Amino acid sequence: MSGICGWTNSALAADTLMTDMILGLGGGQGANPLRHHANNNGLAVCSPFGRAALHEEDGIAVALEGRIFWRSQELAALALDKNPAATATLAWRRNGVSALADIHGPFALAVLDRNRNQTLLAIDRLGIHSLYYAHVGDQLVFGSTADSLIAHPAVTPRINGQAIFNYLYCHMVPSPDSIYEGIQKLLPGQYVLLRNGQLEKGFYWQLNYKDDGAESQPALTSRFQHLLRDCVRRAASHEEIGAFLSGGTDSSTVTGVLAEIQGKGKPVDTYSIGFKADGFDEIEYARITARHFATRAHEYYVTPQDVADAIPLIARAYDEPFGNASAVPTYLCAKKAHDDGIRLMLAGDGGDEIFGGNVRYAKQKIFELYFTVPGVLRSGLIEPLAFLPGASHLPPAQKLQSYIRQAKVPLPDRLEAYNFLHRSPLADIFDTRFLEQIDQQEPIALMREVYQRTASKSPINRMMHLDLKQTLADNDLRKVNRMCELAGVEVRYPLLDEEMVEFSAEVPAALKVKGFKLRYFFKEALRDFLPQETITKTKHGFGLPFGLWMNEHPPLRDLAHDSLASFKQRGYLKPAYLDHLIEQHRTGHASYYGVMIWVVMMLEQWMRARKL
Repeated sequence: MSGICGWTNSALAADTLMTDMILGLGGGQGANPLRHHANNNGLAVCSPFGRAALHEEDGIAVALEGRIFWRSQELAALALDKNPAATATLAWRRNGVSALADIHGPFALAVLDRNRNQTLLAIDRLGIHSLYYAHVGDQLVFGSTADSLIAHPAVTPRINGQAIFNYLYCHMVPSPDSIYEGIQKLLPGQYVLLRNGQLEKGFYWQLNYKDDGAESQPALTSRFQHLLRDCVRRAASHEEIGAFLSGGTDSSTVTGVLAEIQGKGKPVDTYSIGFKADGFDEIEYARITARHFATRAHEYYVTPQDVADAIPLIARAYDEPFGNASAVPTYLCAKKAHDDGIRLMLAGDGGDEIFGGNVRYAKQKIFELYFTVPGVLRSGLIEPLAFLPGASHLPPAQKLQSYIRQAKVPLPDRLEAYNFLHRSPLADIFDTRFLEQIDQQEPIALMREVYQRTASKSPINRMMHLDLKQTLADNDLRKVNRMCELAGVEVRYPLLDEEMVEFSAEVPAALKVKGFKLRYFFKEALRDFLPQETITKTKHGFGLPFGLWMNEHPPLRDLAHDSLASFKQRGYLKPAYLDHLIEQHRTGHASYYGVMIWVVMMLEQWMRARKL
């Protein structure tokens, strides 16, 4: 894996310690690490894709991993002659933490400044890169993976019970927590500064939404169309390039623009995944896009045995437990591209979260409409009538009561109304002693913090801001980044280009979700570019038919049952609840209960891989 690692104020044998931490990054995979150690400090950066830079100068050491650019003309000119870390060193020397405002693009950064007695860590605005850190006494240990930190003797790899609960709630460990006690990870656009032994945190950037923009839709459309081509062109700087193509709006858009840029003489290599399972296979939409843009289409149909074979491999690949089942098709798609000689893949991730494409945005808009009714009518007429004695036996009243109950739950809490851990009392799910040790409200509290921090009053923008952190940085980007790196290919996200994200914030929320039409502005802007079927198709997602296949494929069923049987012994969940999951899955709720079985299974497989 690529990334940064290092420490401050440790007198241990530097060479051995650095080697161990680099191995924790996955540095044995041809990453060619660059190293620095002096005055009890250590710093290293490595990348199999040539994105690593290290610079030492007059008591300052800077490591930078990623693809950065400078909007400052002076710094951009300097960067032509210096490596990125050297330019970052100059910016830091002049402006300190404020220098982060000048660094653009996806990156992870570490600065060790002996002169100021300061250490700075930061990641990019979208959280495409990761950094973990642990403040232990007067030491700061950091790295792009949790595995790199626990290689340092000052960091004890003790499982964080709260993170186990958060994982089972969110199906990943949401930042800033990590699976280990005492280790945290940076949020998008965040930095930490160790100054004279004191640790400070802050955000160097926020996305400023314009709730009611004055610019006309035609003017916004023209800007968007030009910017889209610029973003894809910037991302496509590689000869051996391909594109993920699910058939959805985002991947079809990226594919189409890439095809336009490369021209008719060089068809785009697109990679699509299919499933022989009703309700899961979208490959026909991928074929429509491939024909429309004359791509060289590559397809692979995932089998149940592929899934069984991939589960232990994927569990080992992640430095924290990760429960997004679509990691399997992502890996298989990237691996096929690598086997064909592709070294860079473009992915369409991000379009839904910046242009209003997730189904929940329209659904929550329905609930928010309840508060446009005057309060006196809600409390004095509607609610008394809805909850009249005996009304709950009437189907229309039942629906109204359900609507009122859900509407009265504020956002963002309402987004989790259908969470698995809300379907049964927690006392029936978790071991009593474990439940006493955790904060049951922490996952929701993490969501509230991001939702309320949004620079917008619009619920649509606030939900999208939350998704930038929790759906993208914590989940989808972690999934795609790691699976692509495991497969040996680099991945880039044109729709998460900073300029595109900042532009999206200028589009009024009423144009992103117009009425209940998702991605209205985006689709209207590309109506004459994308296939009509892509414009009109409903949101599908990239699910894995694990629950169905678990019934049909004995090796997959045996692996799942064995994993849950072992997990019973760990003291987190009540054995009766795990038996309940298996029984409900067996008796006709395969897809629904298969999700939670997968999440628990991957946690057990992750723990086994680390001999916990």
